[in-house]
Amino acid sequence: MRLLLSLLLCLAFAAHGQRVQFLVQSSPLAGFRYGEAAAVMPMLQPGDALELVREEGNPHDPNAVRVEWRGRKLGYVPRRENAALAWGLERGTPLRARVSRLTAHPNPSRRIEFEVYIE
Repeated sequence: MRLLLSLLLCLAFAAHGQRVQFLVQSSPLAGFRYGEAAAVMPMLQPGDALELVREEGNPHDPNAVRVEWRGRKLGYVPRRENAALAWGLERGTPLRARVSRLTAHPNPSRRIEFEVYIE
């Protein structure tokens, strides 16, 4: 029932020319050490657009979703959180992502957080 009400509200806003976003998930970036995240982190800003790329054939994770910023691989959606996103990307769901938080944390898996949403 809540989903139906949310969708109706979304349609009402869209009918009036207003943009609506549904937050799908918020995640820390996985694989910080294996991409270019460390090199580009000084240039990243909260709100920066990210691209989600379905990485089929990944030998380590059948649902791998790569996270990129301006064509540069930052890392991945965490394995425990990527199945629904992989499924959606395979079906053409208009998923968007953006940097939500940057932290100079000693643990690399807590330095970059991102949000995934549908417009």
